[in-house]
Amino acid sequence: MDADTLKGIQGPLKAQYKDDPASAVVTLKADGELDGTGIACRVTTATALVEAGLHPATGGDGMQLCSGDMLLEALVACAGVTMRAVATSLGIDVAGTLHAEGDLDFRGTLGVDKEAPVGFRDIRLTFDLDTTADADQVATLMKLTERYCVVLQTLVNSPSTAVNVRTPESTSA
Repeated sequence: MDADTLKGIQGPLKAQYKDDPASAVVTLKADGELDGTGIACRVTTATALVEAGLHPATGGDGMQLCSGDMLLEALVACAGVTMRAVATSLGIDVAGTLHAEGDLDFRGTLGVDKEAPVGFRDIRLTFDLDTTADADQVATLMKLTERYCVVLQTLVNSPSTAVNVRTPESTSA
């Protein structure tokens, strides 16, 4: 895809969102089904059904996806797509790889140490770029990629998150 094609696709959307800001707010959804036979959750994606389970550091056998890995994969996917869109818009030829890694202290999630955090302590996202762009162009590319990457911005600026539960008893009242 070239810059003109991308602008042709995104232009009408940008105009619509400018004229009608409410139309820009879209609720994305994810659904899962608890596995009745094991410690797993089946998650429906746009193209497949995946099964998440325990990480080996918490007793899993490594045969199922780990939700922590999935979070890092979502970060890499979003950052990669965002960078390609920004590069296309700027007319920058870029290829390469992305790598995300995060540090977890599994004492927290296993309840071994109440002081140990549950969740990632640190996440690092690395871009190994193959480009002929100069340093200023790469800086602009990175600045815009970071600014517009939904997953990265969500992690950096944690939104308020609500947790709700519904049971047959609570929905019949």
